[in-house]
Amino acid sequence: MPKQSPEQKKTVSRVMHEYKHGELESGAGKKVKNPRQAVAIALHEAGASKEESPQKNAENLRKTKAKERSGRTAKAQKEGKN
Repeated sequence: MPKQSPEQKKTVSRVMHEYKHGELESGAGKKVKNPRQAVAIALHEAGASKEESPQKNAENLRKTKAKERSGRTAKAQKEGKN
């Protein structure tokens, strides 16, 4: 697997932080309880998944960075910033 960029590392770190604090939700809106699922979500959001094409990974990272800039993360929602 290729080396992760600093942006990807930061995104993976944020998602795993949300998981550890019980804030990470799956696409269906349920809390994530399985650490393997949390890692899969983190890699998907960071655009570092080996299961997807490089184009799809780049698109996922762009979407995630836009979400972080606009403050639509679980942490921001919990703090009432949305």
